[in-house]
Amino acid sequence: MKISEEGFVPIDGIEQWVTIRGANCANPVVLMVHGGPGNPSTPFAENLYGPWEKDFTLVQWDQRGSGKTFAQNPDTATSPLTMALMARDGVEVAAYATHRLGKRQVILFGGSWGSALAINMLKLQPKLFSAYQGTSQLVEYRANQNATYKRTLELTRAAGDKEAVASLEALGAPPWKNPRAFGIVRRITRRYEAKTTQPAPDTWWNSPSPYDTAAYKTAYSAGEDYSYMQFVGMKGDGMLSRIDLPALGTTFPMPVFIIQGKEDLLTMPSVTRAYFDRIKAPTKKYILLDKVGHDPNPLMVDAQFRVLKTQIEPLVQDYRGQVHLRP
Repeated sequence: MKISEEGFVPIDGIEQWVTIRGANCANPVVLMVHGGPGNPSTPFAENLYGPWEKDFTLVQWDQRGSGKTFAQNPDTATSPLTMALMARDGVEVAAYATHRLGKRQVILFGGSWGSALAINMLKLQPKLFSAYQGTSQLVEYRANQNATYKRTLELTRAAGDKEAVASLEALGAPPWKNPRAFGIVRRITRRYEAKTTQPAPDTWWNSPSPYDTAAYKTAYSAGEDYSYMQFVGMKGDGMLSRIDLPALGTTFPMPVFIIQGKEDLLTMPSVTRAYFDRIKAPTKKYILLDKVGHDPNPLMVDAQFRVLKTQIEPLVQDYRGQVHLRP
């Protein structure tokens, strides 16, 4: 039975935007936790992940503070975002998906910010999740920021990039209290990643008609701005400063797969690998990809699907009988 649904779902006191798409409801369910924060993948989901719907039922969710969820709940702009609040939201979305699709568990899929949120969700309610796949895994803000700053300064100095070097030296080594610091560094790392990675097709970022409106674009930008400030904080004291995944414990009852771009300058391989090495799980695997940075490109997306299909799906003990969608 095919499914294609989208709409607002009551989650933790507010209506949050959830889409469910798949060619066969008997297939395993993947809950996709987007990055940012504030950058929902729903506008681009069909472009990047549409072919996956033959083999998996994909659940996309605009997190609190982003996209259609933010537009539906403008009053939340006066409230702080916390990892605990958003992890609770995510667990409720997972529970909704299992109920709606008649499943016991879902596969959890997270990238960048979404990878840190996903780990918090796993720790909050592990019984809801049959496996985890993380990409560009964010681990711990001090380790991540220090590694990024050091490597980016090395690259810009080696390239004789006086302007970038001056910007980085003016910021100084992290932690940063300047809320613009993260954005300044990210713009430089994106430029340097582009020198060594496969580019993403421009067509990936074309929004379908329901999202290609002035009202949606305004809401998207507003949510992105709000979420960014909640992430970095006015004095470097936002959600990022509290991310410390090893402190949550490194033992997991489900398989754990981490896909890492070799050229990623934001969540660098040295940091993700050190975290992965500490993980204890029934099955675990670390996949390092050439010509891949922090952001999605075809090499990353192909690897993500291949791991889901050939490595995770065979491990997942899922409900395979007659599926009856539940209201």
